[in-house]
Amino acid sequence: MRVNEAIKAKEVRLVDENGKQIGVVNTKEAIQIARERGYDLVEVAPNVSPPVCRIMDYGKYKYQLEKKGSSKKPSTVKEIKIRPQISDHDLQLKVKHIKRFLEDGDKARITLFFRGREIVHSEMGMKVFDKIKALLVGFAHKIEQEPRLEGNSMSMIIAPGKD
Repeated sequence: MRVNEAIKAKEVRLVDENGKQIGVVNTKEAIQIARERGYDLVEVAPNVSPPVCRIMDYGKYKYQLEKKGSSKKPSTVKEIKIRPQISDHDLQLKVKHIKRFLEDGDKARITLFFRGREIVHSEMGMKVFDKIKALLVGFAHKIEQEPRLEGNSMSMIIAPGKD
């Protein structure tokens, strides 16, 4: 965005700080009007003829844009690793971590690793995932990826949100 003296056009269509159109004005006059009112002249539509400029507080506008852009933090995927022979207490602790990840707005990937011949009993892994789902009942979450077997591991992704 061009501001004040950076505006290259000779004439601009001027809009005041309240959104009211003033009309086509010489650029130097528009800058002078903006300065008298204590604001900046900001080019909002440079591709039209004449360019549209608005009288506004440019610092405040930039701050609001920055604040609006940073309000959503990118969702990261946090991983929890478990085994099919996990004890109930350990599983409850892992579910507590999953709940904390979801509350923070992150996704949780639960990866269950099989060692050696455990892979033959993949139904044991499904039972563990069913226990996890049962422990998360009543907690706001959405299963983004159902448990599926990939090589010697099985994984499921849970995202924050409604079930």
